[in-house]
Amino acid sequence: MFKKICFLFFINLLLIGCKSTESILNGNKTALKNNYLDGNSIALYEGINDTTFVKLKNFSSNFIFDMKYATEDNFLKKKVYDCDDCYLRLKTIKSLINANNEFLSKGYRIKIFDCYRPLDIQKKMFELVPNPDYVADPKRGSIHNRGGAVDLTLVDENGNELDMGTTFDFFGPEASHNYADFSKKIRKNRVFLKEIMIKNNFKPLNSEWWHYNLNESSKDNLANFKWDCN
Repeated sequence: MFKKICFLFFINLLLIGCKSTESILNGNKTALKNNYLDGNSIALYEGINDTTFVKLKNFSSNFIFDMKYATEDNFLKKKVYDCDDCYLRLKTIKSLINANNEFLSKGYRIKIFDCYRPLDIQKKMFELVPNPDYVADPKRGSIHNRGGAVDLTLVDENGNELDMGTTFDFFGPEASHNYADFSKKIRKNRVFLKEIMIKNNFKPLNSEWWHYNLNESSKDNLANFKWDCN
């Protein structure tokens, strides 16, 4: 009789475990409904396709965020994002974390200005500034719209930005990596940023020292999902 009770108890435990596993899987399917995962644990990302959109804050707390387009502190002088979340494709985030870990080991960290940008936001920006030299034409789209671009700078251990010669979104020759009429310190800061980003699978945009594209990200589709700000 005792053996029979133990056997039935063991079977119940197995059934409970199966139901729990099924609940977790169903929960992940729900989270992935809009092609991005908004979870609280790195474990939730295991087995997720590298092209899936994910939130950077769910992977790492080692970044500084100053999402300019969620404020009026940008060249548009207008807030175009409802909130300051940073979403990118999983493969972009992996490389970005690797780069940041290398900066951290040297006493610096990445500060982020912009990440994935929905195509509708790109259209709105182009309406405000219809100049393809400053804003990518939404008909063609940008790497930001593909989840493979990030605008960033570096800060030191005290949170002070390294001097890069210009502000973010400064549109002029001084923003170019090729601009040479800067002090040795500024040129050294730009090279420091550029070399580690390139080492970690990013490609710089020559006209904007702050803009980096994940290699091969131009092959990804344009996207237009909106993240939940609640």
